[in-house]
Amino acid sequence: MGFAYKRVILKISGEALAGDKKTGFDFEFISRVCATIKDCAEGGAQIGIVIGGGNFWRGVKDGAGKVERVSADRMGMLATCMNCLAVCDVFRQMGAKARIMTAMDIQGVGERYDTRKAIEYMDGGNIVLFAGGSGAPFFSTDTAAVLRAAEVHADAILLAKNIDGVYDDDPRTNPGAVKFDRISYDEVLARHLAVMDTTATSLAMDNSIPVIVFALAEPDNIRRTLSGEAPGTTVS
Repeated sequence: MGFAYKRVILKISGEALAGDKKTGFDFEFISRVCATIKDCAEGGAQIGIVIGGGNFWRGVKDGAGKVERVSADRMGMLATCMNCLAVCDVFRQMGAKARIMTAMDIQGVGERYDTRKAIEYMDGGNIVLFAGGSGAPFFSTDTAAVLRAAEVHADAILLAKNIDGVYDDDPRTNPGAVKFDRISYDEVLARHLAVMDTTATSLAMDNSIPVIVFALAEPDNIRRTLSGEAPGTTVS
């Protein structure tokens, strides 16, 4: 199985794990996603995964002014750890080689993130789940995904979303919105397009890491993107 990208970071939103329930886990859907990733990993792709925490907690938004920003962000980091534990167990029940690395010390969840060790695991065919975001408040899991991609020398960031690419407007409210096949980092930033937050986009630009945005609703889009088909939008 030939892939256009050897090593990638796959960013999955927490909401995607919940499916139509919006919160918690839709294990039927998670199993479909994990089966696709396992197949790709066994075909030679090196895959690291960063998962958001929005199916449990969305930081300041859910804090409703009652939870201070730093605490709210740390709660979000814990939510990502819960998601990584669940997804890692699904992988292991399928017989996949998967392990969790955490951005902070949490005994029993995973081992502390170390760049060289992460690369060693990926070289050895392990699917590595990076939990706890960047380990620091004020940074999103999008930024954490780009950070890990830069650290492990990933060839691309696969941004799996609830939408099938980058548009010039919100297609949910504007049926005339136009989808881009390719777009530059500069244009994304200048037009304030909702791809990733500005910190994540700037970090990807500074490190020349392409970001491929696609819909996770069809998990086979992961394989298609790895194969170079780019079913969504490429930001570079």
